[in-house]
Amino acid sequence: MCRVGDDYYLVCSSFEYFPGVPLLHSRDLVNWRQVGNVLDRPSQLELPADTPASQGVYAPTIRHHDGRFWVVTTNVSLGRHLIVTAQDPAGPWSDPVYLDLPHVDPSLAWDDEGNCWLTTSGVKSYRIDPDTGRVLEGPIPLWSGTGGQYPEAPHLYRIDGWWYLLLSEGGTHTGHAVSVARSRSPRGPFAPAPTNPILTHRGSNLPVQATGHADLVQSPDGSWWMVLLGIRAKGQWPPYHVLGRETFLVPVRWVDGWPVVDPVEEVTAAPAGSAPALAAPAEAGAYRDDFDAAVLAPGWVSPRSRPDAAWSLTARPGWLTLNATGATLDRAGATIVATRQRHHDCRASARLDPGGGTAGLTIRIDEAHHYDLEVSAGRVRVVGRVGPFRQVFAELAVPPGPLVLTIATRTHDLRPPTVTCAADLSAGAAPFGVRAAACDMVAFEVQTSDGPRVLAELDGRYLSTEVAAGFTGRVIGMYVTEGSAAFDWFDYRPAG
Repeated sequence: MCRVGDDYYLVCSSFEYFPGVPLLHSRDLVNWRQVGNVLDRPSQLELPADTPASQGVYAPTIRHHDGRFWVVTTNVSLGRHLIVTAQDPAGPWSDPVYLDLPHVDPSLAWDDEGNCWLTTSGVKSYRIDPDTGRVLEGPIPLWSGTGGQYPEAPHLYRIDGWWYLLLSEGGTHTGHAVSVARSRSPRGPFAPAPTNPILTHRGSNLPVQATGHADLVQSPDGSWWMVLLGIRAKGQWPPYHVLGRETFLVPVRWVDGWPVVDPVEEVTAAPAGSAPALAAPAEAGAYRDDFDAAVLAPGWVSPRSRPDAAWSLTARPGWLTLNATGATLDRAGATIVATRQRHHDCRASARLDPGGGTAGLTIRIDEAHHYDLEVSAGRVRVVGRVGPFRQVFAELAVPPGPLVLTIATRTHDLRPPTVTCAADLSAGAAPFGVRAAACDMVAFEVQTSDGPRVLAELDGRYLSTEVAAGFTGRVIGMYVTEGSAAFDWFDYRPAG
């Protein structure tokens, strides 16, 4: 994150999805709106067709210096860091300047002499020319944390005559932690804080876990804040998470020259005396797209690429037309336009005219972990793919023409663990799933002449990071695997 005047700008990892590096804007640190994507054209973001899930673009950093916004990140699929710049954070952003240096998680900082410092996991620093990517000095070893695995996500800050080095260690799951050291010079040596790690939730039962990959920002009133990633796991042992790593905000106090951070809550109360703007957030999350605009909204993503021939907003005005580029969602290359699932309990609906094609709604983590509500040849079916297994769980004949499809997720908290938490409801079939203390149910619904009909409910834990592996959560969206199909609207909203 960075602040310019009263405006805050935040960027996040996008991994294998195109466009890359979503950019969000806020005036109060609480209410955020996506205003664009930093890497929004193929000349900036090259993701090979065989890019695995959770590869691609890692850990961007945004800074503002000398009248320009700077974003640095790593395309791990190419093995290269890249820097892009813009006068306006909403874009356009420049084509990349590449740096062929090892490691990931790059960050930029400028010293009083105008030198630009690039830090990476490891933790090492380089003095560079950011306009050309030329390395002028380094690598310079800085500080590798307190001994935890994977010292990474380093950021340098010039504060009150000190250079502070903030980094994460302990891995990006439940061992994650944030530590800090300081020096009088960006070259070091760096002395660690006496209370490291300054933030970790490992070994706790707090609702937010895996806290790390942090960044600091100062508000206009002088207060300091930290943004960081974390996960909201649910269920008993082992817990699981389905939304990926989310961004959290926590206030920072300075004590004896060191940052002090309290545990991260799902909803953090603003500290006494903080800016009046840090009030309760407006209810957010509901989203509807009627596809009346000339371009797709910035929140829509597609795995690896979105060829111009795969979609159109003009072929049928007021509709999003998708054209098949792959015959199955089980392999890379299919046409998918999706949005990130942002709530544990939500409903996503779309009005689909399948024409003579095969199309529908999918909720997915990757090609081997997805559930689909698919329409083809006058039938709608629920299809599940988990690892090497693929199964049709329900089918229903439907009339030709447009119809409304819905995928809904909801959380069951069942104690003691004596209830089966997923079943094929198409014809009273035997339950599908396992007994557990908390269940994430995914329901598949079609609107019929007699009203909405739920075809099946499946256990959502098979679409969790703990099953699929990787760094990302789910997306929900529209797809076509044969011919062409058109979508009149898409509606996403939190439920419960």
